[in-house]
Amino acid sequence: MEATSRARNPQAVLFACGLNSVRSPMAESLLRNMFPGALYVRSAGVRKGELDPFAVAVMAELGQDISGHRPMTFEELDDWEGLNFDLIITLSPEAHHKALELTRTHAAEVEYWPTQDPVGEQGNREQKLDAYRAVCDGLLTRIRRRFSKVGAASG
Repeated sequence: MEATSRARNPQAVLFACGLNSVRSPMAESLLRNMFPGALYVRSAGVRKGELDPFAVAVMAELGQDISGHRPMTFEELDDWEGLNFDLIITLSPEAHHKALELTRTHAAEVEYWPTQDPVGEQGNREQKLDAYRAVCDGLLTRIRRRFSKVGAASG
């Protein structure tokens, strides 16, 4: 029962995707800004990418600055501070497989939130931004639904 309540009301959350350059940094910022100081939130990728400028632009529209985010792999995060998370939320299949592999040695719950990668979106700048906005909106909806009780618990 202890693990179940920890997963429902986690103290430390890791968002993970393929490159830690779009989806997971967006989710990290959204959750961190929703509950400042209430949760420890980080993000990581299976492989190291470069922070996507469209992700930075879309988050800036919400008043959140992720321009200082430095993409990091699971291994780099582990080396830097360890992987002491109650909950790992994966946003891509490869991140989900990596997280499940980690649970062999780390006691963390894993949730899979399949999230479209907007990077390959075709079109002009505004069409591309719309794809990123849709990803951000979807993440925000899921985060609000998943963590609604955290706000009540910490408030």
